[in-house]
Amino acid sequence: MPFSYTPYSKKSPAQKAMKPTSFNIGSITIEHPFILAPLAGYTDMPFRLLCHEYGAGLCYSEMISCHGLVYQQQKTNDMIRISADEGPVALQLFGAEPDIMGQAAAILDSSTAAIIDINMGCPVRKVIKKGAGAALMKSPKLAAEIIRAVVKNTSKPVTVKFRTGWNHHMITAPDFAMMAEDAGAAAVAIHARTWTDGFSGEVDYDVVATAKKKLHIPVIGNGDIHMYDDGLRIMNETGCDGVMIGRAALGNPWIFRDDEPIPTLKLRLIALQRHLHFIALSGQGDRLLGKTKNHAGKYVKGVHSGAALRNKIYQHTSFNDLQSFIDKELASCCSKKKSRPI
Repeated sequence: MPFSYTPYSKKSPAQKAMKPTSFNIGSITIEHPFILAPLAGYTDMPFRLLCHEYGAGLCYSEMISCHGLVYQQQKTNDMIRISADEGPVALQLFGAEPDIMGQAAAILDSSTAAIIDINMGCPVRKVIKKGAGAALMKSPKLAAEIIRAVVKNTSKPVTVKFRTGWNHHMITAPDFAMMAEDAGAAAVAIHARTWTDGFSGEVDYDVVATAKKKLHIPVIGNGDIHMYDDGLRIMNETGCDGVMIGRAALGNPWIFRDDEPIPTLKLRLIALQRHLHFIALSGQGDRLLGKTKNHAGKYVKGVHSGAALRNKIYQHTSFNDLQSFIDKELASCCSKKKSRPI
């Protein structure tokens, strides 16, 4: 389905000079350095397909439990499904036991994933209590053992995602990144906040720039990238090889495009319709209805009458009804002379 874009404005000469370039993670070429970050509850196969279609050069899965994989839990197995129509996908593992992480990596080695990622940055307390996620930044020796175990059990490139440090008194990302490289990581992604910041603290991209100077492998920056030009600026200022976009991509997949458009209601409904199409192809429309309505509500956030439209979205009790409703709303929108911008 073709898309129609209207750029926000003409770019300045300085903006035009900032051209994103491809880079390699191991043997995998990332053609476009704007990457979809892993987001629990959101970055499933349908949303990844959408973001790939809108320009994301690489998409990360939701966080996958190593125990769920090793014990063959059906919910976990569903999370590692990858469509043949997707671009490169990184499946993200989390856990705190090197042997179990190694076994999980061996299972993923036979998947069609391009990359295996290790989560060492999740700030959620139930993950931290298990010694996983960002808690591993306090245990670099254990973190190194985990990375080596994963690398040993797969032929795929392994990446590691972590934060600038545990808190502002423990900014360890540059040293942690060097440890990851020494342990065999093919690239690292650094969320420019500490664990104590969660998702609301001020980002510190100076730490990302420092890490980039110390490493020979690619470095990906993450945090507070709200539009395409933010990503260009961060790559230009830090020297990082790519940028990772998470929450700002929800209801806003055109953020991965250099001709980032004015987000009219029509454009939003086109993207939502396409997203629903991919969910329908997955065959899980009704099972994912709650999550789908959550996604759908984000597409109309901030537009004229968006609250009323969002309420109508949440009233639907079947996927097919929701899909028909969005089709009708888009048809109505297209029949008007022009869409109302934000």
